[in-house]
Amino acid sequence: MVTAYDYPSGVHVDQAGIDIALVGDSVAMVVHGHDTTLPVTLDDMLLHCKAVSRGARRPLLVGDLPFGSYEQSPQQAVDSATRMLKEGNMDSVKMEGGIGSRVAAAKAISEAGIAVMGHVGLTPQAISILGGFRPQGRSSARALLVLEHALALQAAGCFSLVLECLPSPVAAAVTTALTIPTIGIGAGPSCSGQVLVYHDLLGMMQHPHYAKVTPKFCKKYALIGEVINSALEEYQKEVTSGEFPSAAHSPYKLEKDQLEPFLLGLQKNGFHDAAEAASKASERDTQAVSSSRKTSVV
Repeated sequence: MVTAYDYPSGVHVDQAGIDIALVGDSVAMVVHGHDTTLPVTLDDMLLHCKAVSRGARRPLLVGDLPFGSYEQSPQQAVDSATRMLKEGNMDSVKMEGGIGSRVAAAKAISEAGIAVMGHVGLTPQAISILGGFRPQGRSSARALLVLEHALALQAAGCFSLVLECLPSPVAAAVTTALTIPTIGIGAGPSCSGQVLVYHDLLGMMQHPHYAKVTPKFCKKYALIGEVINSALEEYQKEVTSGEFPSAAHSPYKLEKDQLEPFLLGLQKNGFHDAAEAASKASERDTQAVSSSRKTSVV
């Protein structure tokens, strides 16, 4: 599983043969620039879900229910999940937490005929309670609580669970105890599957702010951010120097025999400087074409 947030990332995830595309509330951080996932709204999520669904046709599409869209009541959870499918074109939804109210919400969503993925361990929407983005389940008591929550979500009808930032033995135990698949993120190799954030695994975010929140568990499979920065810098230099656009990137020409009437029309209307500029531009185009032909012959 990989996150996707827009049409291009949806296309890439699809073409790579990724099984599941998660339109995660992490969009708040990696796309909108927030420090946490909390500010993103259901309407925000629906916009991103729609875009991803147009690009990712093969993967199972999972829409993250954002903070504030399912906590008030099971009915609110069902209403939000329904919008994810009807308006966002998702196949399923994901929600965080394993306490009683979250289990009730998951059960209501499942009973409404909507596939729901659970999420235990580090639940970013609860960082104010957890004390920040910190690993969970590190003591025996807390590890057993993670298992308890996982079993409750399974009983509520979840088809899968995300296990985030857990010690590998804890994730292995939870995965073995469940009959539904687990998807790990910072939880070791024993989970049924793995998920990473699109921007993280591609190394897209190359600036000081993002360096502070790039997770330790993430492997960068590319450094796309460096490629992007280099390309933008080269573009800026070429525009400043006049190297871009060259004739090769100025493909549109006046229709045959229309240059002279155009120049005469400009002069007739008093645009003498404009006529001179147009004439010089035409000469440059002609010289560039001639030079290109000579190069081709050589």
